[in-house]
Amino acid sequence: ANLLNNAGRFTERGGRVEVATRVEGQTAIVSVSDNGVGIAPALLSRLFDPFSQAEQDLARSKGGLGLGLALTKGLVELHGGHITAESAGPGRGATFALRLPLSPERTLSAEPHVDRNVESRAVRILVVEDNEDAADTLGDLLELAGHQIKIAYDGPSALEAAKSFRPRIVISDIGLPGEVDGYAVARALRSAEETRGALLIALSGYASSEARERASAAGFDLHLAKPPDLAKLENAIAQVTGAERRSRRTPEFWMPEH
Repeated sequence: ANLLNNAGRFTERGGRVEVATRVEGQTAIVSVSDNGVGIAPALLSRLFDPFSQAEQDLARSKGGLGLGLALTKGLVELHGGHITAESAGPGRGATFALRLPLSPERTLSAEPHVDRNVESRAVRILVVEDNEDAADTLGDLLELAGHQIKIAYDGPSALEAAKSFRPRIVISDIGLPGEVDGYAVARALRSAEETRGALLIALSGYASSEARERASAAGFDLHLAKPPDLAKLENAIAQVTGAERRSRRTPEFWMPEH
């Protein structure tokens, strides 16, 4: 987007901007070329440096060259590639080329792969979080992993949902609004027949030993700091996948330090 915006900004009306792609070996090359104002040779050597700018009159009228190209360079390098710029000089246009490594080729089967174990691995998970964006995002991620998700944005809603949804796993924020916080949710779920054996995972911005001990006393099995480590979360979920938990303390109470 940055390269296209620059090409349009530095090319006068009626000019030409072209995008081309090609493959060389295991490298994909995407080039953006224009026949606009061009780039002076002295600027080419520092074009991708942060806050590098062209002449002031051009910078003021066209927006200049500041952080955009430096960020573009950084993003391309994070993908294992690199970016180059070429120009024959002022008034003679410019070409930027992105070079990105291709993934190894894979042989595609004529029949789509169907994971026969997805259904057996799926579990009912109740997500309790008052930050709606965070709750919905976590819910989407877990749903993409094949689980059945229910979301509640406060304590009372969580307890009401748990009665009919009967989650096998509950992931609950501690700092919920109102009188029913995460600790109260955990205590209530532990006392209810429908959720007594569920795996309870606490999410908290606090990772002190006191916070972990309080979570344990309330009935949580695990304590994860925000934002949750998805690998640890999936490991916890995997422990109850495929079979009902045999007891409240299986798996053992685990409180990671970070």
